[in-house]
Amino acid sequence: MATAAAGALSLLWGWLWSERFWLPQNVSWADLEGPADGYGYPRGQHILSVFPLAAGIFFVRLLFERFIAKPCALHIGIEDSGPYQAQPNAILEKVFISITKYPDKKRLEGLSKQLDWNVRKIQCWFRHRRNQDKPPTLTKFCESMWRFTFYLFIFCYGIRFLWSVIPWFGTIRRPLSSGLYYYYIMELAFYWSLMFSQFTDIKRKDFLIMFVHHLVTIGLISFSYINNMVRVGTLVMCLHDVSDFLLEAAKLANYAKYQRLCDTLFVIFSAVFMVTRLGIYPFWILNTTLFESWEIIGPYTSWWLLNGLLVILQVLHVIWSYLIARIALKALIRGKVSKDDRSDVESSSEEDDGTTCTKSPCDSSSSNGANRVNGHMGSSYWAEE
Repeated sequence: MATAAAGALSLLWGWLWSERFWLPQNVSWADLEGPADGYGYPRGQHILSVFPLAAGIFFVRLLFERFIAKPCALHIGIEDSGPYQAQPNAILEKVFISITKYPDKKRLEGLSKQLDWNVRKIQCWFRHRRNQDKPPTLTKFCESMWRFTFYLFIFCYGIRFLWSVIPWFGTIRRPLSSGLYYYYIMELAFYWSLMFSQFTDIKRKDFLIMFVHHLVTIGLISFSYINNMVRVGTLVMCLHDVSDFLLEAAKLANYAKYQRLCDTLFVIFSAVFMVTRLGIYPFWILNTTLFESWEIIGPYTSWWLLNGLLVILQVLHVIWSYLIARIALKALIRGKVSKDDRSDVESSSEEDDGTTCTKSPCDSSSSNGANRVNGHMGSSYWAEE
């Protein structure tokens, strides 16, 4: 039994690291094991080190959010409280839990007769009850501050590293150095931590897109490292980090109610995003990996997989660019984003169908004042998108 299990594992291991899959013709793993110019080459076994590192990054994140991000949020006036609590009502609570969170006109009229409440008051109760389940601004601020800090750090490190190795921009394969190893492993471990924490973090409307994005990113970083395509890998990572920290900075300004700063950062983010992901990425990165590499080394199995993931990433770029452009266009035309276009997570609890709740215990507005659109670019919407 033990011999059979060992044989099966040996076959599985050989299949996972098949030279026919990973490497071009006439290239073997032995060619990548020896030193080159004083350095070794990337090896698949290095990838295993990311899992304990990802757990460590997640633990550091918990400490960062509690002892650094939260005090910063409280210092700038973000309250440690959730939205207004809906007044207890057994009948409405049963409808909310068991039937629907968004009652239609017929159900509202029936509840109005049953409770002797006017329809508007019942609408406000359901709105407050929905917002009651939404995370407070403090939680969102802490999450964004963590991502902003990491993206900014890794981007600065990436720029410093790339600047020091400019002479190898013209090479296909790059010998492994300690700086390159740390850059790759830190990025990969961070995205693994995001992959798992996404299920416990605030759930946003683009959850599925982000899940696909994390899968593609992890696959790209892993595959480009294993088959030593680290040149394109480092460029893609740095190209993405430059806009990611700007978006998180804009979110932080939005949660802190610094609206003009938020709008300015959003404009800068939009411009950088469009230039890097619709300009540099497809016309430089994809052009090199799809066409120039075909002429230099030719296609092979992992080459198709790597380029397929790069193309999927570009499709996600187009989707996000469309969302950003739509928000920016509406901001320019209207001066603000309409209520119907805002994320339900961010919408104010005192607005519904273009009317305003009257002031009553049920109708008090949400304590999360940072969620209101105040005539600027409507950051309450795009911050969650």
